[in-house]
Amino acid sequence: MNWWNLFLSVLLIAGHTQLWVAFVNRVHALPMPHAVLKHVRHLHDVALISFPIVLLWCLGVSGPRLLTYGRWSDLSSGWIAVIAVCSLGVAGLVISTLRHQWRPSPRAVLSERAEVFDIESQLGRRPVGEGPYRSLATLPWNEQFTLELSEKRLALPRLPRAWEGLTILHLSDWHLMPTIERCFFEEVTDYVSAQSADLIVFTGDLIDDMACVEWFPHTLGILDAPLGRYFILGNHDWEQEADVIRECLSSHGWQSVGSDVRTIEHAGHRMMIAGDETPWLGDRPDIQGATETDFRLLLAHTPDHFGWARRQGVDLMLSGHNHGGQVVLPIFGPVYSPSTNGVRYAAGTFAKEQTVMHVSRGLAGRHPLRWRCRPEVTRLILERDTA
Repeated sequence: MNWWNLFLSVLLIAGHTQLWVAFVNRVHALPMPHAVLKHVRHLHDVALISFPIVLLWCLGVSGPRLLTYGRWSDLSSGWIAVIAVCSLGVAGLVISTLRHQWRPSPRAVLSERAEVFDIESQLGRRPVGEGPYRSLATLPWNEQFTLELSEKRLALPRLPRAWEGLTILHLSDWHLMPTIERCFFEEVTDYVSAQSADLIVFTGDLIDDMACVEWFPHTLGILDAPLGRYFILGNHDWEQEADVIRECLSSHGWQSVGSDVRTIEHAGHRMMIAGDETPWLGDRPDIQGATETDFRLLLAHTPDHFGWARRQGVDLMLSGHNHGGQVVLPIFGPVYSPSTNGVRYAAGTFAKEQTVMHVSRGLAGRHPLRWRCRPEVTRLILERDTA
């Protein structure tokens, strides 16, 4: 056995996998129907399984027999081209891993702490219902039925001095569906309602099954905040009955800002709250009417709009959509993230120029599996950046 050639073959397989993952991530960032995306994932699955078999057989066992005494110089021009492409994938994997390992916490994050609640233990059972992908919810070591309540203090350059300590409760990606029983979401709501906040926002993907609209009065409907509750919808809501979801949540006191701008006043200053549900719903919000002194808060379902937000002078952008990857591998980090930026903005806090963005890991997902990536609700405490 030529162990060196085996190692190189494994690297090529990893590079091939990285390229497919990058492709799937970016396709899932587009406004495509679930049925089309499902076929893309099936193609991805077949490619990931078949390529290692073909590579090891055609190059390692037969042909040039690289796993024994063969030489790479004996490869055909076609296989050389394949290897060159896979090598690009290896480079991408290395860059992604290094970025995950050494991404520094932005200066805008002054402090952070988290508290974990085991909802499964609180309920005395795992609240798995009769819905799609329920087998994933029953897997051991699945962290889906825990909750991380995190608190972050953020420094923002244009925050009015009178707003020091202003709190925002950031919720995202609840994906209400029968696979996870209603009692899980009710228990989360109980924890959330105990958190004091001046403002509550929800950044999309509320419903995966329209039957769960009936859960609103017992979950999001009971939350309240002095400065109001604001929401946008996401791609999963787009796949359901978006107008019905919007109307129903609005009937429980939440205000929709999808493709819109609302302005509130607090302590003598104005906050502009805008919502961006593109590319699935509506249009970009028109925030050009904001004055120089208005604090600009953008709710955008996907963090892919970070660049646009910076160009618009947004102070704080809140997003979800990527779920933190749901599964985070040791060393490599998250793998799947439906974004044009891949896993770069899978979750966490990011800052560039005057714009700070927080990306929530969300609470659930169509595939109820979480490993090293707990469901999240975040309480943000805003401070003035005096540097």
